[in-house]
Amino acid sequence: MESGLYCELTDKTLHDGYIEYILLYDMIANRITIDEVRAGNGCLRLMKNLVWEYDALPHTLIAGGTGGGKTYFLLTLIEALLHTNAVLYILDPKNSDLADLGTVMGNVYHTKEEMIDCVHAFYEGMAQRSEEMKRHPNYKTGENYAYLGLPPCFLIFDEYVAFFEMLGTKESVSLLSQLKKIVMLGRQAGYFLIVACQRPDAKYFSDGIRDNFNFRVGLGRISELGYGMLLGSDVKKQFFQKRIKGRGYCNVGTSIISEFYTPLVPKGHDFFQTIGSLAQARQDGTATCEAKGDGTD
Repeated sequence: MESGLYCELTDKTLHDGYIEYILLYDMIANRITIDEVRAGNGCLRLMKNLVWEYDALPHTLIAGGTGGGKTYFLLTLIEALLHTNAVLYILDPKNSDLADLGTVMGNVYHTKEEMIDCVHAFYEGMAQRSEEMKRHPNYKTGENYAYLGLPPCFLIFDEYVAFFEMLGTKESVSLLSQLKKIVMLGRQAGYFLIVACQRPDAKYFSDGIRDNFNFRVGLGRISELGYGMLLGSDVKKQFFQKRIKGRGYCNVGTSIISEFYTPLVPKGHDFFQTIGSLAQARQDGTATCEAKGDGTD
């Protein structure tokens, strides 16, 4: 139906006696700029017609080869989340673009030991917050971290597969166990994963971890096998390759796979300057609050 109408299916609803399909023509018209990306209230707007509701549909898996726009997309997510009260932890085992953020913000790691420690600490933080939430005087069954005024925490993991290829079997098994628990239990406590790799091989997403990443994005030129790994081998979708950087396909957690375009980054946009300014503003705001708490000017 999509190829015949040259449209993209964006929603499918079962009604009493009929099925409603919503299709969009010319998906690129829904592309937004980085300045239009909005984060807040558990949501992240990435296209005019697409919002990732991370509070309800947690965890992101991004796949894409070199030159597909994966790094710019990660930087866009980081910049957008820094406009909120989210706490970010960034891992870059290849010591590449994301590792450079360590010069302008904290919680950026690239060595094997630092990254292992960060994953352990992130897991322990989730477990501790879960216990503290239950003891909170305003705790209410069914409500999440935001109800108690707590900030979301994101572990942004670039070149995920490359990292696991650096590990021994014992280290790999231990970390996969903790990551699986974060994926399964993190939503309520506000602990989320954003994982990027060139190809999500099952070897490093064992025990169904991959199926629990609700928002999945494939960018650039990806093979049918690669899309099968990312979106499911039983998916009945015809994928077209176009030479447009930042273009691909996604499933935002609704089981509908549609064409996706990352937010446009204007020529001359300096991610490091912008992210550094946002991080500094946070630090200044924290220092001001602490000074007021101490009763000083």
